This record gives sequence, C-alpha cells and structure tokens, in this order.
Amino acid sequence: PLAMGLATTFFKNKFTKQERETGKAAYPLGAFFITEGAIPFAAADPARVIPSMVAGSALAGMLTMLFGIGLRAPHGGIIVAPLVEGGFMQIVLYLVAIAAGSILGAIIVGFLKKDLEKA
Repeated sequence: PLAMGLATTFFKNKFTKQERETGKAAYPLGAFFITEGAIPFAAADPARVIPSMVAGSALAGMLTMLFGIGLRAPHGGIIVAPLVEGGFMQIVLYLVAIAAGSILGAIIVGFLKKDLEKA
C-alpha cells in the first residue's frame, strides 16, 4: 500500500481522480502493513500492480535479511519498529528497507502503467 500511495502521488497522470484519493488512504494503511490498501489497485490492474508489489516486497525482504533485522512481532509496520532487535541503527535500517521497497514498487508501477490519455 505504501508503494501505491507513492505511485498515485508521483505518477498522477497514470491514475484517475478516484484512484488518487484511494492512494491517500493507502499511506496510513501501508504504514501499519494493512495490505487492503493495495487491493483496489491490484484488482483494477493486476498485470502491472502485482508484479510491481512483488518486486518492492522482495527488495524490502532482501534488505531486511541483509541488514540482519530481527523482529519477533507477528505483524509489521511502523508501530512495531521499536521492537526491532539490536538498537537504534537496526530500527533505522528496518525503516530504510521499508522505504526502499515502497519506492521501488511505486517506480515500477509508474513505468508500467500508461498515461490516462494514452490508455
């Protein structure tokens, strides 16, 4: 959902007004790892949205492993950031992984979707 929020913000010409409004709601949902914020986008354009989200999630997961992030919480998002094991720097790296995955997902969606005028 964070990626879709970013995509609707930075690639406005690729989304309808309603989708851009839905993208605003995706920010808080994504911050708490509530994936329902991405469902309307995935349902409307699965061939572009789902692979983009998979790529962003894969990057975030890879960075989390690379950074050695330990988190025993069964759910994620910013609310569990204080539970990241290893201190302040590990928390920062956890947030970096989330941001990197979200940005990559947004960029891929932005490149794959056509401008509304060209669609």
